[in-house]
Amino acid sequence: MPGSELKADLWISEYITPWDIYQHGVVRILAHRETAYQQMYIVETGSYGKALVLDGKWQSCTGDEFLYHEPLVQVPCVYHGDPETVLVLGGGEGATVREVLKWRSVEKVVMVDIDGEVVDACKEHLSEMHQGAFEDARTEVLIADALDCLDESENKWDVIISDLSDPIEEGPSFKLFTREYFEKCRRALKDDGVFVVQAGPLAPAELKLHVRLVNTVKSVFEHVASYGSYVPTYASPWGFVVASSRCLDTRLDPAEVDRTLAEKTTGVFRMFDGTTLLGMMQQPRHIRDAIALETEVFTLNEPPKFFGKGVAQQGGQIAGG
Repeated sequence: MPGSELKADLWISEYITPWDIYQHGVVRILAHRETAYQQMYIVETGSYGKALVLDGKWQSCTGDEFLYHEPLVQVPCVYHGDPETVLVLGGGEGATVREVLKWRSVEKVVMVDIDGEVVDACKEHLSEMHQGAFEDARTEVLIADALDCLDESENKWDVIISDLSDPIEEGPSFKLFTREYFEKCRRALKDDGVFVVQAGPLAPAELKLHVRLVNTVKSVFEHVASYGSYVPTYASPWGFVVASSRCLDTRLDPAEVDRTLAEKTTGVFRMFDGTTLLGMMQQPRHIRDAIALETEVFTLNEPPKFFGKGVAQQGGQIAGG
């Protein structure tokens, strides 16, 4: 097969499965350090702008992060309707907080991230993502363990957003995708609160993580729904799980959602509206069937193990089809 001459001097190779790699061509390294918890890169890519990479796993980038952050935040906020207090667990780039602050009803959003070095680097290099959210008077940032914060937050939050890095075994968050963690989130919510977690890829080869996360959340919450959004730089559709003690109607009227957004939010949505919400909540049959058949749950004794770290490598030419 003919190859293509590619101009990047550095490639970040993200292992999707043991047999699949997504390579991101890097134009410039903006920040790199080994923190107490993980390896961090902030890079400028050839196609998708600036990106945060943790332990070799792509977190988000300026070119398509809206396809991740808008669904993550706006779905639970729409289901709640009038969120005043919001807890973000993870979310170092600040884009999750940015989306929360679009709701006029929000009085306080607390972002808890264990790695202050990552947060500081994102503040400095990823202003396109946070767009000043860290400086908003309603925002409080805590550099702390999410579990400690949850233990001190019983019946406090309208919405909890779990925006943690992927649960690779060597990373700081793999135990935070378990039933015990979701139970802490449930206790920290107000009685009618809404919870959401980023829940892994939806590609067939990787679907097991998502469906077991859905089943694990179901072991804690009465009403649970799976949804997804396609994020190109993740090399896969990406899954989310929203949960609450209140009923979650997966077929909300798009016109009603649009009216809610017009009345209760500010700012611009690039992908999210009532029609998008309706579409995202209708998972394909193979995903629904897999969720229906799943019986196992993740626990602290048996936490999820997401596949592999990525690597950075030098080189300006790669064989391709």
